[in-house]
Amino acid sequence: MAAPAYEYVLPDGIDAGVAEARLAACLRLERGPAEVLDRVFYDTFDGRLHAAGLLLTDDGLALSVVNGTGEITRAASVDRGRVFASELPPGRLRDVVAPIVEMRALTPIARVHSRLRPLRVLDGEEKTVVRLVIEEPTVLGAEGARRRIGPRLNVVGVRGYDGARTRVCRVLENELAFAAADAPLVDAAVIASGLPPGGVSSRLEVAVHADQRADSAAAALLTHLVATITQNVPGVLADVDSEFLHDLRVAVRRTRSAQRQLQAVFPEGRISSFRAEFRWLQQATGPTRDLDVYLWEFDELGSTLPESRRGALEPLRLLLLRHRGRERRRMLRALRSARFDALLVDWQAFLERLVNEPVDDRPEAVRPIGGVAGGRIGAVYRRMVKTGRAIDADSPAERLHDLRKTGKELRYLLEFFAPLYPAEVVKPMVRTLKGLQDTLGLFCDREVQAESVRSLATEVATLEDGPRALMAMGLLVERLEADKDAARSEFGERFAAFASDRQRAVVKATFA
Repeated sequence: MAAPAYEYVLPDGIDAGVAEARLAACLRLERGPAEVLDRVFYDTFDGRLHAAGLLLTDDGLALSVVNGTGEITRAASVDRGRVFASELPPGRLRDVVAPIVEMRALTPIARVHSRLRPLRVLDGEEKTVVRLVIEEPTVLGAEGARRRIGPRLNVVGVRGYDGARTRVCRVLENELAFAAADAPLVDAAVIASGLPPGGVSSRLEVAVHADQRADSAAAALLTHLVATITQNVPGVLADVDSEFLHDLRVAVRRTRSAQRQLQAVFPEGRISSFRAEFRWLQQATGPTRDLDVYLWEFDELGSTLPESRRGALEPLRLLLLRHRGRERRRMLRALRSARFDALLVDWQAFLERLVNEPVDDRPEAVRPIGGVAGGRIGAVYRRMVKTGRAIDADSPAERLHDLRKTGKELRYLLEFFAPLYPAEVVKPMVRTLKGLQDTLGLFCDREVQAESVRSLATEVATLEDGPRALMAMGLLVERLEADKDAARSEFGERFAAFASDRQRAVVKATFA
């Protein structure tokens, strides 16, 4: 988030009192009463508001979101450590925030206590043309820790006096040596709190080069994924929001994909045991994630039913929550186990030693990663084309499930190694692959969800209002089946784009 040009840091050694005196020597000022302000800044773990150029803060009286132009939208204050967009007061603020944060929780990223000195800049007619605020902020940390950060001067324009604000800024910069802030106060406060400004991303951002040894490149990528798993574990354990588990599982799937696709860079005997342990981890976290997805989509799916039937699905939702609680307890036992801790420690140690291991049983270890990766991308693409061409209207659903899994392998390879190949090749390929995967994903998800609804019928029937719920569930299954059928009908068109003559020629020319 770029700092606005009207936020300044005071020169070194200048406190608020000296700053006010210097301002008064250059500008016609009127001082307002001193204030104390306590604020909590909110964002998602991955910094979605920051990326969108928004700032969400709560001063105990009002919850405010500020965009890059300084426009402020306010709503009632919240009194909690975690809030979802759906829990914000209805109105403009929620309308702005909800599409950006989606299912992610908004949590405090910094708490700031500030002493404020409001000043008004007056013109010859005693009219206020610019408002100045000298701020002395202190970041409040855990267990009463306090850390002061440099005082700031905020320049707030007054409608109709843009020229006056420009002149004031010129005085600040040219005559008083005030420097425009490199980053907004919230970023400085977040850093002082020990967090990275902009949140913690789970994006795969590892620099590899085409002539790098394949085992070295693999170790770098997989080490990054270990860090991604580790950084998401606390959020999963605390159940902050469902995306912590999602990002953890994506990192696990990417790890397993790299272990399979690059298996010839690893010692054969050692990698098999790690593959088995990461398969266990994926299985341990899968049921909870499946239920998270179902519950996230529950209201949307219910909205497809006649309005008179939607409320009848409440017993099903409560049952899904009960199942999620049970599966989550099982998952937590796995994530808190010595087995899980040992897996991450041993895997990290293995990666650190990888390039020094003997290469007799890993023939591709010393080859350039560009050649190894290109060969795997080409091979997986051809396998997808062959598998997809064999699918027709009579093919069992398992064929589409298998194609989706292979598509994930290809997607991960392209994510790992996209920088090694021309963007004009990779981006269109990813786009057509994503279109195909979206269709396959809808087909597979709706099939699993429909089967899940059917399997819960016996339990729902024993609940209060169970018979009404069963009738609504029947309508829901019909909707899920309709979505699945639509996705299957769309498959041919999506696959044709992915496997076109032109696309196959481009893959052949680019990847080995």
